[in-house]
Amino acid sequence: MSETQVLDPFTQFRLDGKVAIVTGASSGLGARFAKVLHAAGATVVMTARRLDRLEALAATLPGSLAVQCDVALASQREAMVQKVVDTFGTVDILVNNAGIGVVKGIEQETLEDFEEVLQVNTTAVWHLAKLCGEHMVKQKSGVVVNVASILGLVGSTPIKQVNYVASKHAVIGITKELALQWARKGVRVNSLCPGWFLTEMTAGMESDAGAQALIKNNSPMPRMGEEHELDGALLFMASDASSFMTGQSISVDGGWTTR
Repeated sequence: MSETQVLDPFTQFRLDGKVAIVTGASSGLGARFAKVLHAAGATVVMTARRLDRLEALAATLPGSLAVQCDVALASQREAMVQKVVDTFGTVDILVNNAGIGVVKGIEQETLEDFEEVLQVNTTAVWHLAKLCGEHMVKQKSGVVVNVASILGLVGSTPIKQVNYVASKHAVIGITKELALQWARKGVRVNSLCPGWFLTEMTAGMESDAGAQALIKNNSPMPRMGEEHELDGALLFMASDASSFMTGQSISVDGGWTTR
């Protein structure tokens, strides 16, 4: 390459010819992630429990596929990944986005609460990465983006949810270990850690005086994030723009975890 030759810096963000799975894509951030990857050229497979919402979204994204899948169930995780491989021959990108949480103090939190959250937020992340990773390792290329949280880095109280905090800390640990195991096999694994964004899980925070006071008093940028403010980080992690990055966690949080 000539020293004077200038590369188009945006081509490395393209995902043309890539097959991407996004879990929890029926609403909120998952739906947004599907749109962003599709806009970058990927063939997007959207999964969630609510098939009607997935199909409505798929109708707006030509070439995409809606697959009903409850990630809490191993059989459905396996069937979904197999359908993707049978349909497209491969999977290149996995965005592990589906997640749930239970807001309770430890005295009120039950074992069932804790186990249900870890099944969705942690076990499913591990299992889907394993299922997709088997195909990625064979083709010697692939990207896993695990959607963790700033609550995988710090605690949550005064919003009390040991289940969620534990699950997201585990996701970051899974990310680091898988990155090490697959680094020489062509597969990269990183975590995206959103701060306080308006989603189904945080519905009501935008109008709750106490929640807004918490955010304004503790965040250097005193507001909740907007959906589009995760676009760049997601696309960076999913594309060749981050080709020399693995095992890392990127926080998009208005500076929350800086303190």
